[in-house]
Amino acid sequence: MKFPFYQVDAFTVKPFKGNPAAVIMLEDIREDSWLQAVAQEINLSETAFLRPKGHDYELRWFTPTTEVDLCGHATIASAHILYEFGFYDPDETINFHTRSGVLTSTFNRGTIEINMPRLNVTPATAPALLKEILGFDPIAVAESENGVLIAELANVDQVRNFAPNCDAIAQLDFNDLALTASGQDTKYDFVSRFFSPKTGIPEDPVTGMAHCLLGPYWEGKTGKSQFYAYQASARGGEVWVRLKENRAFIGGKAVTVLKGEMLKQGQ
Repeated sequence: MKFPFYQVDAFTVKPFKGNPAAVIMLEDIREDSWLQAVAQEINLSETAFLRPKGHDYELRWFTPTTEVDLCGHATIASAHILYEFGFYDPDETINFHTRSGVLTSTFNRGTIEINMPRLNVTPATAPALLKEILGFDPIAVAESENGVLIAELANVDQVRNFAPNCDAIAQLDFNDLALTASGQDTKYDFVSRFFSPKTGIPEDPVTGMAHCLLGPYWEGKTGKSQFYAYQASARGGEVWVRLKENRAFIGGKAVTVLKGEMLKQGQ
Protein backbone atom coordinates (compact mmCIF):
# COMPACT_ATOMS: atom_id res chain seq x y z
CA MET A 1 0.00 0.00 0.00
CA LYS A 2 1.19 3.51 -0.84
CA PHE A 3 -0.14 6.77 0.58
CA PRO A 4 -0.37 9.90 -1.59
CA PHE A 5 1.85 12.58 -0.09
CA TYR A 6 1.86 16.32 -0.78
CA GLN A 7 3.79 19.24 0.60
CA VAL A 8 2.08 22.61 0.42
CA ASP A 9 3.29 26.10 1.30
CA ALA A 10 0.28 27.83 2.86
CA PHE A 11 -0.44 31.56 3.18
CA THR A 12 1.66 32.35 0.12
CA VAL A 13 1.64 32.07 -3.68
CA LYS A 14 5.43 31.70 -3.88
CA PRO A 15 7.20 28.40 -3.22
CA PHE A 16 9.48 28.34 -0.17
CA LYS A 17 7.50 31.10 1.54
CA GLY A 18 4.57 30.87 3.93
CA ASN A 19 4.26 27.78 6.12
CA PRO A 20 4.95 24.28 4.76
CA ALA A 21 2.63 21.45 5.71
CA ALA A 22 2.51 17.82 4.67
CA VAL A 23 -0.81 16.34 3.58
CA ILE A 24 -1.19 12.55 3.58
CA MET A 25 -4.24 10.80 2.18
CA LEU A 26 -5.41 7.73 4.09
CA GLU A 27 -8.03 5.15 3.18
CA ASP A 28 -8.48 3.55 6.59
CA ILE A 29 -7.82 4.17 10.28
CA ARG A 30 -4.19 4.07 11.38
CA GLU A 31 -2.70 3.74 14.85
CA ASP A 32 -2.01 7.05 16.59
CA SER A 33 1.57 5.92 17.20
CA TRP A 34 2.02 5.42 13.45
CA LEU A 35 0.61 8.86 12.65
CA GLN A 36 2.96 10.43 15.20
CA ALA A 37 5.94 8.52 13.82
CA VAL A 38 5.14 9.72 10.30
CA ALA A 39 4.89 13.34 11.47
CA GLN A 40 8.21 12.99 13.27
CA GLU A 41 9.79 11.51 10.13
CA ILE A 42 8.49 14.31 7.91
CA ASN A 43 9.53 16.87 10.57
CA LEU A 44 7.47 19.83 9.40
CA SER A 45 5.61 22.03 11.86
CA GLU A 46 2.41 20.16 10.94
CA THR A 47 1.46 17.00 9.08
CA ALA A 48 -2.21 16.69 8.13
CA PHE A 49 -3.84 13.28 7.75
CA LEU A 50 -7.01 13.12 5.65
CA ARG A 51 -9.42 10.18 5.64
CA PRO A 52 -12.76 10.06 3.75
CA LYS A 53 -15.89 10.34 5.90
CA GLY A 54 -18.81 10.04 3.49
CA HIS A 55 -18.57 13.09 1.23
CA ASP A 56 -16.53 14.83 3.94
CA TYR A 57 -13.07 14.24 5.39
CA GLU A 58 -11.71 13.48 8.81
CA LEU A 59 -8.70 15.70 9.47
CA ARG A 60 -6.04 15.31 12.15
CA TRP A 61 -2.92 17.42 12.72
CA PHE A 62 0.39 16.30 14.20
CA THR A 63 3.55 18.25 14.97
CA PRO A 64 6.79 16.24 15.19
CA THR A 65 6.02 15.61 18.88
CA THR A 66 2.26 15.76 19.48
CA GLU A 67 -1.26 15.88 18.07
CA VAL A 68 -2.85 19.33 18.24
CA ASP A 69 -6.47 20.44 18.56
CA LEU A 70 -6.45 23.16 15.91
CA CYS A 71 -4.20 24.12 13.00
CA GLY A 72 -4.95 26.68 10.32
CA HIS A 73 -2.13 26.35 7.81
CA ALA A 74 -2.38 22.55 7.51
CA THR A 75 -6.14 22.93 7.00
CA ILE A 76 -5.51 25.48 4.25
CA ALA A 77 -3.00 23.01 2.77
CA SER A 78 -5.49 20.13 2.95
CA ALA A 79 -8.25 22.14 1.28
CA HIS A 80 -5.80 23.31 -1.38
CA ILE A 81 -4.96 19.71 -2.31
CA LEU A 82 -8.61 18.65 -2.40
CA TYR A 83 -9.49 21.56 -4.69
CA GLU A 84 -6.38 21.46 -6.88
CA PHE A 85 -6.49 17.73 -7.64
CA GLY A 86 -10.23 17.54 -8.31
CA PHE A 87 -11.57 15.89 -5.16
CA TYR A 88 -13.94 18.89 -4.95
CA ASP A 89 -15.07 21.50 -7.45
CA PRO A 90 -14.04 25.09 -6.64
CA ASP A 91 -17.62 26.06 -5.82
CA GLU A 92 -18.07 23.22 -3.30
CA THR A 93 -17.73 23.54 0.46
CA ILE A 94 -15.47 21.04 2.22
CA ASN A 95 -16.40 19.79 5.69
CA PHE A 96 -13.46 18.71 7.84
CA HIS A 97 -14.27 16.67 10.96
CA THR A 98 -11.63 17.57 13.56
CA ARG A 99 -10.91 17.64 17.29
CA SER A 100 -12.22 21.23 17.20
CA GLY A 101 -15.51 20.30 15.57
CA VAL A 102 -16.47 20.62 11.91
CA LEU A 103 -14.39 23.20 10.03
CA THR A 104 -15.61 24.26 6.61
CA SER A 105 -13.58 25.46 3.65
CA THR A 106 -14.58 27.55 0.64
CA PHE A 107 -12.60 28.67 -2.39
CA ASN A 108 -12.91 32.06 -4.06
CA ARG A 109 -10.55 33.58 -6.66
CA GLY A 110 -7.53 31.66 -5.51
CA THR A 111 -8.08 32.22 -1.79
CA ILE A 112 -9.14 29.45 0.57
CA GLU A 113 -11.16 30.54 3.59
CA ILE A 114 -11.47 28.27 6.62
CA ASN A 115 -14.32 28.68 9.11
CA MET A 116 -12.59 28.20 12.47
CA PRO A 117 -13.47 28.78 16.14
CA ARG A 118 -13.08 32.31 17.41
CA LEU A 119 -10.70 32.28 20.39
CA ASN A 120 -11.49 35.07 22.82
CA VAL A 121 -8.83 36.94 24.76
CA THR A 122 -8.71 38.71 28.10
CA PRO A 123 -6.19 41.21 29.53
CA ALA A 124 -3.43 39.60 31.59
CA THR A 125 -0.58 40.59 33.85
CA ALA A 126 2.82 40.26 32.21
CA PRO A 127 4.84 37.50 33.89
CA ALA A 128 8.28 38.59 35.07
CA LEU A 129 9.90 36.13 32.67
CA LEU A 130 8.28 37.89 29.69
CA LYS A 131 10.35 41.04 30.20
CA GLU A 132 13.49 38.91 30.37
CA ILE A 133 12.50 37.20 27.11
CA LEU A 134 11.73 40.46 25.30
CA GLY A 135 14.39 42.66 26.87
CA PHE A 136 11.79 45.39 27.47
CA ASP A 137 8.23 45.89 28.69
CA PRO A 138 5.43 45.13 26.21
CA ILE A 139 2.71 47.70 25.47
CA ALA A 140 0.01 45.28 26.64
CA VAL A 141 -0.45 41.61 27.50
CA ALA A 142 -3.43 39.30 27.04
CA GLU A 143 -4.23 35.61 27.30
CA SER A 144 -6.38 33.59 24.93
CA GLU A 145 -8.89 30.99 26.06
CA ASN A 146 -6.62 28.22 24.73
CA GLY A 147 -3.61 29.36 26.74
CA VAL A 148 -1.65 31.56 24.35
CA LEU A 149 0.18 34.54 25.85
CA ILE A 150 -0.13 37.63 23.62
CA ALA A 151 2.41 40.43 23.95
CA GLU A 152 1.73 43.65 22.05
CA LEU A 153 4.93 45.46 21.11
CA ALA A 154 5.44 49.12 20.25
CA ASN A 155 6.04 48.74 16.53
CA VAL A 156 6.63 46.37 13.63
CA ASP A 157 10.42 46.57 13.96
CA GLN A 158 10.32 45.20 17.50
CA VAL A 159 8.36 42.22 16.24
CA ARG A 160 10.64 41.62 13.25
CA ASN A 161 13.90 42.05 15.18
CA PHE A 162 12.99 39.86 18.16
CA ALA A 163 15.60 37.11 18.70
CA PRO A 164 13.85 34.25 20.52
CA ASN A 165 15.28 32.24 23.37
CA CYS A 166 13.07 29.20 22.94
CA ASP A 167 14.29 27.54 26.14
CA ALA A 168 13.06 30.58 28.07
CA ILE A 169 9.78 30.74 26.12
CA ALA A 170 9.15 27.09 27.00
CA GLN A 171 9.37 28.02 30.70
CA LEU A 172 6.36 30.37 30.47
CA ASP A 173 3.19 29.09 32.12
CA PHE A 174 1.42 29.29 28.77
CA ASN A 175 1.11 26.92 25.82
CA ASP A 176 2.49 29.40 23.26
CA LEU A 177 3.71 32.97 22.85
CA ALA A 178 2.39 35.38 20.20
CA LEU A 179 4.05 38.74 19.58
CA THR A 180 2.08 41.37 17.70
CA ALA A 181 2.13 45.05 16.77
CA SER A 182 0.00 47.46 14.81
CA GLY A 183 0.79 47.52 11.11
CA GLN A 184 0.82 51.32 11.12
CA ASP A 185 2.73 52.72 8.12
CA THR A 186 2.54 49.33 6.38
CA LYS A 187 -0.16 47.84 4.16
CA TYR A 188 -1.15 45.45 6.97
CA ASP A 189 -3.54 45.95 9.86
CA PHE A 190 -1.23 44.08 12.22
CA VAL A 191 1.88 41.91 12.18
CA SER A 192 2.82 38.98 14.41
CA ARG A 193 5.18 36.14 15.19
CA PHE A 194 4.32 32.89 16.96
CA PHE A 195 6.42 30.57 19.14
CA SER A 196 5.43 27.09 20.34
CA PRO A 197 8.51 25.24 21.65
CA LYS A 198 6.37 23.10 23.97
CA THR A 199 4.78 21.42 20.92
CA GLY A 200 8.10 21.01 19.10
CA ILE A 201 7.77 24.19 16.99
CA PRO A 202 10.37 26.82 18.03
CA GLU A 203 8.82 29.39 15.68
CA ASP A 204 5.86 28.67 13.44
CA PRO A 205 6.29 30.48 10.11
CA VAL A 206 2.60 31.39 9.60
CA THR A 207 -0.09 30.33 12.06
CA GLY A 208 -3.76 30.25 11.13
CA MET A 209 -4.80 29.29 14.66
CA ALA A 210 -2.99 32.33 16.10
CA HIS A 211 -5.12 34.62 13.96
CA CYS A 212 -8.23 33.12 15.56
CA LEU A 213 -7.11 34.94 18.72
CA LEU A 214 -5.11 37.84 17.26
CA GLY A 215 -8.18 38.89 15.28
CA PRO A 216 -10.29 39.25 18.44
CA TYR A 217 -7.37 40.97 20.19
CA TRP A 218 -7.13 43.64 17.49
CA GLU A 219 -10.92 43.89 17.21
CA GLY A 220 -10.88 44.95 20.85
CA LYS A 221 -8.21 47.55 20.08
CA THR A 222 -9.62 48.94 16.83
CA GLY A 223 -13.32 48.03 16.64
CA LYS A 224 -12.69 46.44 13.23
CA SER A 225 -13.83 42.93 12.36
CA GLN A 226 -11.82 42.35 9.16
CA PHE A 227 -8.05 42.40 8.92
CA TYR A 228 -5.23 41.94 6.43
CA ALA A 229 -2.35 40.59 8.50
CA TYR A 230 1.25 39.53 8.06
CA GLN A 231 3.24 37.00 10.07
CA ALA A 232 6.80 38.29 10.06
CA SER A 233 8.80 35.08 10.33
CA ALA A 234 11.80 34.46 8.08
CA ARG A 235 9.49 32.85 5.49
CA GLY A 236 6.61 35.28 6.04
CA GLY A 237 2.98 34.95 5.05
CA GLU A 238 -0.23 36.90 4.50
CA VAL A 239 -3.48 36.10 6.31
CA TRP A 240 -6.99 37.48 5.88
CA VAL A 241 -9.16 37.50 9.01
CA ARG A 242 -12.93 37.98 9.13
CA LEU A 243 -14.67 37.77 12.50
CA LYS A 244 -18.19 36.76 13.42
CA GLU A 245 -19.72 36.31 16.87
CA ASN A 246 -18.33 32.83 17.53
CA ARG A 247 -16.24 32.14 14.44
CA ALA A 248 -13.05 33.37 12.82
CA PHE A 249 -12.79 33.04 9.04
CA ILE A 250 -9.12 32.64 8.15
CA GLY A 251 -8.14 33.14 4.51
CA GLY A 252 -4.97 32.39 2.63
CA LYS A 253 -3.47 31.26 -0.64
CA ALA A 254 -1.32 28.16 -1.14
CA VAL A 255 1.02 26.45 -3.59
CA THR A 256 1.92 22.76 -3.97
CA VAL A 257 5.69 22.17 -3.96
CA LEU A 258 5.95 18.36 -3.70
CA LYS A 259 3.83 15.41 -4.78
CA GLY A 260 4.69 11.77 -4.26
CA GLU A 261 3.92 8.55 -2.45
CA MET A 262 4.84 7.38 1.01
CA LEU A 263 5.48 3.64 1.15
CA LYS A 264 3.66 1.65 3.80
CA GLN A 265 5.94 1.09 6.76
CA GLY A 266 4.75 -0.64 9.91
CA GLN A 267 1.44 -0.09 11.65
